[in-house]
Amino acid sequence: MKDHRYVDELSLEELEEVLRVRRRDERMKRMQSKSSASAAKPNAAKSLDPLRDQPAPPVQPLDAAPPEARNAPSTPRYSAFVEPGKPKRERRPIKWRWIGDRLLLMVEVLALFGFLLIVARMVTTVQGLNEESRAIQAPPTSTPAPFIGVVVLPGGHTPPDAQRNSEPAPIPAHLQGLVAQITPLPVPTPGPEHPQRIVIPVINVDAPVVEGDDWESLKMGAGHYIGSANPGERGNCVISAHNDIYGEIFRELPKMNIGDEILVHTQTQAYRYIVEQTRIIEPTEVSVMAPTSSPVLTLISCYPYGIDSHRIVVIAALKP
Repeated sequence: MKDHRYVDELSLEELEEVLRVRRRDERMKRMQSKSSASAAKPNAAKSLDPLRDQPAPPVQPLDAAPPEARNAPSTPRYSAFVEPGKPKRERRPIKWRWIGDRLLLMVEVLALFGFLLIVARMVTTVQGLNEESRAIQAPPTSTPAPFIGVVVLPGGHTPPDAQRNSEPAPIPAHLQGLVAQITPLPVPTPGPEHPQRIVIPVINVDAPVVEGDDWESLKMGAGHYIGSANPGERGNCVISAHNDIYGEIFRELPKMNIGDEILVHTQTQAYRYIVEQTRIIEPTEVSVMAPTSSPVLTLISCYPYGIDSHRIVVIAALKP
């Protein structure tokens, strides 16, 4: 039984076998033609070699078969390679590299999603703190109190119980003993000449001012350091505020330049100050809060934004 499949349906091994069989048939036909031609020559032309004079054995065609095999059920010539009716399927190798690339891509997508989730939660937390601070900010007033010494500048963004939360302490270790010896003064009685509001047009600041610059006071607005001078008085009026939490009142303080205007309102009037210098200092450089012989306004906040390892100080002089 002949194989009636088309050439494009055969595998490479089957095509090679077909080519080999056809070449063998052609070779046998040429040998039969040569043997017939040599038999037709006269006896005088016979070779002296007796082996060459022997007649060649008859060549049996490939399709010929013994009589006992003719009645046997026929099988396809290439049954060893292809089963009838079932084309051979090649086994495809597993693409491990493709699988590895897809797994790496999935890991990268999950990592990016986790990072964006963390950033979103941080932003949401900061916004919540700012909204809460703006809701409770009010302009309370109080009377002046004696100027007391400090070991670190106000305005830090780390809460006083940071050590219990495994966070960096707001006060250096070698100064914590001095802080323990200082007894905080009570908030003085509000007075008409205490600062109630601060306005800085160049950086769009319009915020209430409260008495005190501790952690709880700065949640309600900018804090007037207890014991420092009142606006318009001879001496150093010190006001501090946060830059990255609780309203971010002094976030744009580093953008101020010499000559910018600052207005500090009391219950009776507004006082105008003009910036004379800006400084970046260490948190322990408390000399900027010392009393002065002329009317001076000192603004203090953390620096740089989000890191808060230093303090930015803006010093302005009273102008009529």
